[in-house]
Amino acid sequence: MTLVAFLLAYVIRRRLDSGNRLSGDRLWRVWFQRYAVAGAGEETSLRGGVIKVVIPALALALLVYLAGAWGLRAALFPLEVFVLVGLMGAPGWKVPLALYSDAWHRGDMQAAWRHIEQQLPAEERGAALSPEAMHLTLSRTLMTSVFERFFLVAFWYFAGGIALAFLARGLVALADHWPQAGARPGFRRWANLAAWLPVRLLACTFGLAGDLAGWSRDIKRVLPGFGKSVPFVLSVAANGSLTGYALDPRRFSTLHPDEWPSFGGRSLTAIRDLLNRSMLVWICAAALLVIAGVL
Repeated sequence: MTLVAFLLAYVIRRRLDSGNRLSGDRLWRVWFQRYAVAGAGEETSLRGGVIKVVIPALALALLVYLAGAWGLRAALFPLEVFVLVGLMGAPGWKVPLALYSDAWHRGDMQAAWRHIEQQLPAEERGAALSPEAMHLTLSRTLMTSVFERFFLVAFWYFAGGIALAFLARGLVALADHWPQAGARPGFRRWANLAAWLPVRLLACTFGLAGDLAGWSRDIKRVLPGFGKSVPFVLSVAANGSLTGYALDPRRFSTLHPDEWPSFGGRSLTAIRDLLNRSMLVWICAAALLVIAGVL
């Protein structure tokens, strides 16, 4: 049932994303804004955010336990699908990426920047970047967003159930959207801890879903990679797994100057295809675990 619930939620979520509907980030922001006023000197306190995420996670864990004890585990199937649909998803990328690719193809890098500026982390907005640096920043942000909103949820759902999936995704949401900015670095450390194993598993999956020879040359830089950030691990592993210098714009512009206008769109397509193939690998692995009786 675990695999079926995930597959159904994944299909629904992809359709919602294609129509730019039901933003999970918006739901998290609304939830965090309620009763989240910090007193003087408590701007860096993590207590309020932990309560907002841990208590619902514990409630889900208790519900799953009671349903299993009463022989009603299958009755939670609709609930798990509903929660997974809310936890997963990265809407809002389709149109900006299409406009960015068109602007890049025209050579209008200022327009390209304007189209994707709001998709980037706050500390990256407004920076005067070269086209190469801009594209690498966008690529890292895209891969990190998809990892945190799909792969992280999938890993903890298969590993520990809906409660752990909610907790892991909640930590990421706290790091991104908690109203008191002073507390976000603390939540980011916890989110990085939850992401440490799944991001390295995804980095290894890139080798199966992409160029294994190129991946094997770069993967040593991020495994075990203690202290390496999620964007760094993903970008290094993806760079080795992609052919045609899809994540090396300087090298590409040197070797293929005539094809430079098409680089932006081609690179983003290659990244999305790699992520889609990697999710297929994870789903196949989960199916094998189901057959083996592990899941």
